[in-house]
Amino acid sequence: MAEDNRPLESLRRQYEVEKDLHGRLMNSTRAQRTTLFAELYDELFRRVPDHPRLTRRDTEEYSRRAVAARMNILRPYLAGVKTFMEIAPGDCRLAYEMCQHVDRVIALDISDQSGGQQNAPKNFHFETYDGYTLNLPDNSVDMAFSYQFLEHVHPDDHEDHFRTVLRVLRPGGVYIFDTPHKYSGPHDASFMFSDEAEGMHLREWTYREMNALVRKIGFSEAFTYRFGKCRQSPLWNGLTFGIEALVGALPVRLRKALSRRLFLGVTMLVRK
Repeated sequence: MAEDNRPLESLRRQYEVEKDLHGRLMNSTRAQRTTLFAELYDELFRRVPDHPRLTRRDTEEYSRRAVAARMNILRPYLAGVKTFMEIAPGDCRLAYEMCQHVDRVIALDISDQSGGQQNAPKNFHFETYDGYTLNLPDNSVDMAFSYQFLEHVHPDDHEDHFRTVLRVLRPGGVYIFDTPHKYSGPHDASFMFSDEAEGMHLREWTYREMNALVRKIGFSEAFTYRFGKCRQSPLWNGLTFGIEALVGALPVRLRKALSRRLFLGVTMLVRK
């Protein structure tokens, strides 16, 4: 969670609101979740008017640096990529940047948060979907990407999400994603009040858990990013998993302190 300088009572109020919404989301049915996420985020912003999403005003420099950081993750794997798909693209700045590098960019979200697309590049397409039904052909996407998204997916829906991405990726296509690491968290509003994510993050992950999931779904390869680079070697995977297991066995306070240096996020490249 980004640094938040609001008074403690404001942070606690947001935590209590998010904890309420968390419970409602976790107890929802799949049919309810097709609309519930958007409804509850609207409710969150009504009940927490000083929420950072409403009050923060990102500078052009901040946005430029954020896009540049994500491009550093993606750029080494752009050779041969014609169709790029971003899931939960936010303001679409990264998607617009990718339009300069590939033939077609598809942005998927439950609602359009880009502020309008009047100036969108011609090879950009925004697709509103309910999180389940994706009207894209099989084997039609070369690269998929999500950033700080998977932690918001209901635990019952993670397998479906990865199956959908696997379906639309062409053979050899890749899905690159980044999500907060469980051991350095929680990374939502519960960060000061709980050792587990109880706010709008419905699950935070370890590398080992995520590796097991993508292998189960049928991805042929999975590699970890360490120190800003994708380490496409089983040795690096083994080292990452081994260190993570050792850190995970430590007392919570020590585990969290070490993980804030070693495991802020779970960043991976998985290949169909």
